[in-house]
Amino acid sequence: MGEKYFIEYYFTEILNNKLYQNKWGDSMFSRSLNHDNLTKRHKYNKKRSYKKFRSNQSNRNYVLIFSVLLTAIVVSVGIFSPEKFNYISTKLFNVLVDKFSPMYLMLMLGIFFFSLYLAFSKYGDIKLGKENDKPEFSNIVWFSMLFGAGMGIGLVFFGAWEPMSHFVNPLNAVGGSEDAIRFAIEQSFIHWGVMSWVSYAVIGVSLAYFQFRKGRKGLISSTLDPILENNKYKNYIKLVVDVLAVFITVIGVAASMGLGTMQIGGGVEYLFGIKNTFKLQLIIILIIAVIYIWTAVGGLDKGMKQLSNINLTLATILVVGCFFVGPTSEIMNTFVNGLGDYLNYFVSQSLFINPITSNEWVYKWRIFYWAYWISWSPFVGVFIARISKGRTIREFVLGVIIVPSIICMLWFAIFGMMGMDLGYEFAKDAITCTDTSLFKVFSHYKGGFAFSIIAIFLLFTFFITSANSAIYVLSMFTSGGSLNPNNIKKVVWGVIQALFAIVFIMLGGLDILQRFAIVVSFPFAFVIIGIGVALVKELKNEKCRKS
Repeated sequence: MGEKYFIEYYFTEILNNKLYQNKWGDSMFSRSLNHDNLTKRHKYNKKRSYKKFRSNQSNRNYVLIFSVLLTAIVVSVGIFSPEKFNYISTKLFNVLVDKFSPMYLMLMLGIFFFSLYLAFSKYGDIKLGKENDKPEFSNIVWFSMLFGAGMGIGLVFFGAWEPMSHFVNPLNAVGGSEDAIRFAIEQSFIHWGVMSWVSYAVIGVSLAYFQFRKGRKGLISSTLDPILENNKYKNYIKLVVDVLAVFITVIGVAASMGLGTMQIGGGVEYLFGIKNTFKLQLIIILIIAVIYIWTAVGGLDKGMKQLSNINLTLATILVVGCFFVGPTSEIMNTFVNGLGDYLNYFVSQSLFINPITSNEWVYKWRIFYWAYWISWSPFVGVFIARISKGRTIREFVLGVIIVPSIICMLWFAIFGMMGMDLGYEFAKDAITCTDTSLFKVFSHYKGGFAFSIIAIFLLFTFFITSANSAIYVLSMFTSGGSLNPNNIKKVVWGVIQALFAIVFIMLGGLDILQRFAIVVSFPFAFVIIGIGVALVKELKNEKCRKS
């Protein structure tokens, strides 16, 4: 063995140009080639190389392996055993909504007040980056990018359908009445107002702070370092958190992609008579998958930025056009009154749950949405953190929460009122098919065909921007937090997202989405709490340095 070590070490040193200088600082040619010394040195270098190898094995490799394995298992079960998939998800759903629904309500309201604390406390002026860093994107581009990533397909899918659903089946009111209209707008504002953005804001500001100001990796687990620094299981906990973040990101985005695909197919069938079959939906997914993978590979500046601008343009055209073509006066009155009700009953509605009778409505709507926003929070939070370097904590939090919320509420006031203004019987018929409800509304207004075409294109672009940003974030998660992940990972995650979207379509669309969103978001709710605690702990150190 000694002769082997001697020869191996000698030629290795020559090839690496390290012969002239050894660990002890002397020239090897000035020493006798002592067999024992060379053997020891070889063993030392072998050991050092092994340690270096081990140290270079970061969690990113394990995150990639475990997350791909987990998603592959779930996709396989969904495709090859849909009955078992539905059975398991339904069982878990029933347990969670029965035992933990109040937790979701309290958590989201707590996150809201925590966001306000961050914005208006003495920490609000802290910059997300170095003191001389400037925002990479203008305010308009920034708003359009975070809006496209944060909402996207959901606005088009639910914009008319949800208000009409509440209008037809209100709580404690007669369907089709003025009280039903008021209830419909108030609940839509509750679901799509600030609560839909607060979880994004908390995760986003934490990531941006730790990454750009503290120089840590762009991973969800990195935000937990302040509370895990002395924990002997730190690495294992961080690994679990990162794998969980990857998994729920895939689920949340793929679910929205599935809904978007069904609605695009519904629009095509309604407008052109092409039957909305699974084959058509599969073709739509494949076409869009090619586009969003291509734009993701193109990078933020070339792909996402351009698509976000297209999104903003199309959405503006659609909203402005429908505002003037629809019942303008009723829309304005509804928006103002709904905003008043929203502000007046914000806390009570955010915590609304019936302590005695059935809470089926709460499970179907409120808990679903809170879970849905939590399932989207990892990737949206990471993405908006990535595009927010150089902004202050106050600017970030208020920008993420207020502006998009107002746009969402205006959106629901316009499209919801357009549907409800057509009457109870129309709304009752329109909500029977979620895929075509928006297009049925447009058909009763001047320029409806043009609005439908714009809506389909908007679905396409929202589809692409959501998937695009998710691909980028998933690649970051599985590349050790790199801001420039390689293109191979982008392609892999793009394909996985498309497969998951197909699974959700096969399993039944909205119903399975509601159940699965609640199931997968539950453990991440505790991660959000930990992120908030860790951020406050680190911000206190900022205070100490300033003083």
